[in-house]
Amino acid sequence: MKLEGKIAIVTGAGSGNGREIALELAREGATVAILNRTKEKGDKTLSMIEENGGKGISLEADVADAKSFKESISKTIEKYGKIDILVNNAGIFDGQETFPTTDEEDFDKIISVNLKGVFLGTKYTLENMLENKNGVIINIASVAGLRGGTASPAYTASKHGVIGLTGDTATKHGPDGIRSVAICPGMIETAMTKEMLEDPSEQTKELIESIPLKRVGKPEEIGKLVAFLASD
Repeated sequence: MKLEGKIAIVTGAGSGNGREIALELAREGATVAILNRTKEKGDKTLSMIEENGGKGISLEADVADAKSFKESISKTIEKYGKIDILVNNAGIFDGQETFPTTDEEDFDKIISVNLKGVFLGTKYTLENMLENKNGVIINIASVAGLRGGTASPAYTASKHGVIGLTGDTATKHGPDGIRSVAICPGMIETAMTKEMLEDPSEQTKELIESIPLKRVGKPEEIGKLVAFLASD
């Protein structure tokens, strides 16, 4: 197991990509702190990990709230003494909204969770990683962070920002022994995309058709990639 002895935090680990990421890290030997806004969902992920012989804890946390997020990170450090891996996965999606149909409040909410959440997680986890001169920060961005036209203005802006934060972290803290990388998935089959896939618009059909494999991705594929990137 390539992550034996490692301590990992995964945000938004109560379902979808986050759950599969947490499960895969645990399969590879990591002890996983599951952070989720709905603790019951996080508890379910933890029970799945434990059923397979893995270890971890489930904590309630809102990544858009600095106090809540910092407390959950502190509890993880108090219990395990360190953080080796942070996966900033938590995010929300507002479909294929346009500029005219995006409310200011919705824009602010998307930016707060998807972008500010990555900033806060990185900020508070780095304190421990810098002490240990070691760590990996993996941010779940999106193809929407690479080009426009695949999602809403808010989501697109948030994911471009995530890629920017990732590069800034890597540049500033690579010399400190800390790696920072971003994964940019295309459309993945999760609860977040369920409605889009069950009743696809022409835009969704075009997106799927543009994928070389002619299918959407699966959460377990993201999980395996995260485990690889988290390894030495």
